[in-house]
Amino acid sequence: MLSALDGAVRDSVRSRIRQRRKAGDFVKSAIDIVVSVLALLFLSPAIIILCILLLLEDGWPIFYRHRRIGRGGKPFFCLKFRTMRRDADQILQHVLATDPVALQEWRSQQKLRSDPRVHPLGRFLRMTSLDEIPQFINVLRGEMSIVGPRPIVEEEMARYGDRIHCYLSLTPGITGLWQISGRNDTSYENRVELDAQYYNTRSVLLDLNIMWRTAGVLFLERNGH
Repeated sequence: MLSALDGAVRDSVRSRIRQRRKAGDFVKSAIDIVVSVLALLFLSPAIIILCILLLLEDGWPIFYRHRRIGRGGKPFFCLKFRTMRRDADQILQHVLATDPVALQEWRSQQKLRSDPRVHPLGRFLRMTSLDEIPQFINVLRGEMSIVGPRPIVEEEMARYGDRIHCYLSLTPGITGLWQISGRNDTSYENRVELDAQYYNTRSVLLDLNIMWRTAGVLFLERNGH
């Protein structure tokens, strides 16, 4: 009798958690749409200017489409303003073949702190995170969210180990715990920990807090602090 009662209580708690999660997902989706539409409208003059500057800097294409892994393992093309030179692949191959330090950094982080592939305007766009403006389009398509784990490539999935379900259960985000916790100064292992932490504690209030803190981080970066 007690066992049956305990089972009923557990089922009731699980049902309430599922209902709260569904309600939270609905609110999160609504916030994503509203914020993305407002951001694209507000930033439209800057977008036009950046498109012209990028054409003058390194020609066509303006946008960069990179295949990433989305929710449930479904691939999608993550959009950014193109910050790298058109011959970026050849530059990377040369650097990794001639610079052991850069090779080690690439193997451990899948990125280079002083990346020779990035053109001058691209450095400015990355420093200010303006290169990620087109990702609001990904959000409107339902491929990304405003807040979530950073989208990864297929080769990175193995680095999550048994925590890959934390990533695959969520929609990748433009910002997240990683961005407000050190970004370039954070190890990949810590990044996985942060994604797992977000998976276990996610809520609308947490998302709003991350969005607010992201604005603060960007403001400090632009002002050199």
